[in-house]
This record gives sequence, structure tokens and C-alpha cells, in this order.
Amino acid sequence: MYKIKLEQFEGPLDLLLFFIKRDELNIYDIPISKITKEFLEYVNFIKMLDLEVAGDFILMASTLMHIKVRMLLPREVDEKGEEIDPRAELIQALLEYKRYKEMSDDLSFMESGQRKISYRGNYSKDVKESPPEFEVLLKNVTVFDLAKAFKKAIENLKPEVFHEVKKINITIDEQITFIMNSLEENPELHFLSLVNEMREKIRIVITFVALLELTKMGMIGLKESSDFNDFVIIKLNNG
Repeated sequence: MYKIKLEQFEGPLDLLLFFIKRDELNIYDIPISKITKEFLEYVNFIKMLDLEVAGDFILMASTLMHIKVRMLLPREVDEKGEEIDPRAELIQALLEYKRYKEMSDDLSFMESGQRKISYRGNYSKDVKESPPEFEVLLKNVTVFDLAKAFKKAIENLKPEVFHEVKKINITIDEQITFIMNSLEENPELHFLSLVNEMREKIRIVITFVALLELTKMGMIGLKESSDFNDFVIIKLNNG
């Protein structure tokens, strides 16, 4: 069984901040119903991929559901007679995590700048240029966008009745070759058209993983599509 780790989100607070930033939401007035729906969709997606779902993601999902229920009930009041916002603790946690993340990003930026400095005596003509950063290859495409396209591809599968259990032997290397051969014929491909003829869930899963591997290697790029549930695969010149 193949398992992959989505490193886009370091934890549930990181995922919530992503939703808030993407949809330009007010962190002090979080629309709990909307953000809970999207959070659960992400958790269900990583479950569908048979990933090891961290316990804190499940705990956060439960917390959001609890807050959502409390928002529907009459507001509680504190000792001063003021209404208690059920989102208060979550908002405080998000603000603290946001400050931590910004400090971490600043330190990473400083470290990145330091690495670009060439000190005397350390220069070598044999040093090869490193592949571009993974994020640079994603043009307006996030992991969540990829997740929606993958979910759409799985939903498009027609149910089949199998009378005989067959083991499907397929590897990531084989699907990498398949993708690159497809891009030789057409340098820009829509993901859904690439997997349109596939009938096995495992084949789509491995193809999706192969896409992520090719992107990390800098051989392909991904960009947004006019279709909300799809994305475009681009063959790069060094691919």
C-alpha cells in the first residue's frame, strides 16, 4: 500500500490559517459553518488516500463541530454579564500560532538569504544548480486545489462488479513514465483528461503521487484551470 504525506499543512491550525488567508476571512469573526465544512473535506480527503491522519486533526474537527453547535444555541454569559463567544479560545490559539508562524517564516527567510552568500574559499565550478523550490512550480495552485481535482477524479469512476480478485501491479516510476510520455504529445494536459481512461482507484492514486514527485523534481509545473475541480500539468524545458 502506498502512503504519502502532505507537508503543506503542519497541523490543524496551519490548515485553518490557510483557509482564512485564502478566502480573506476576518480572523476575529470566523464563519464557523463554512470553515468547518472545508476542514472536514480535507480530513476526509486524506482518509481516502489511506494516509495516517494525525490525532490533532481529528480533535480539531471535533472542536469545530462543537463550536458550530454552540453558535446555534443561546449565548452563555460570563460573571460580568457579557456574552461568551464560543470561538474565543480558537481565535486566541490562531493568533498565537500566526505570530509563531510569522516569526518562523522570518527566520527561514534570513537563513535562505545567508545560504546565498558565497564565502571566499568555498567556491567551486563543479557546483550544480539546485532544482527550483516546490512552491515555485505551483502557479496559483495549492495542495487543497490538487485535493479537489483528485477527489473529482475518484468520484468520476464508475462502479464495477468484479467476480475475480486481481492484484494490480503498478509503480510510481511507471506512472512517471506515463505522464512524461503523455506530455511529449501535448505539453499541457488537464489532470482529469489524463486519468479519464483509468478505471482503478489505485491507478489514479499512484498517478497523483507521481505528479507530486515530478513537480518536486522540477520536471513539470502545475497551474490553475478554468474548471474549479481541475488543474493543468505543464512540461518544463528541463523535463
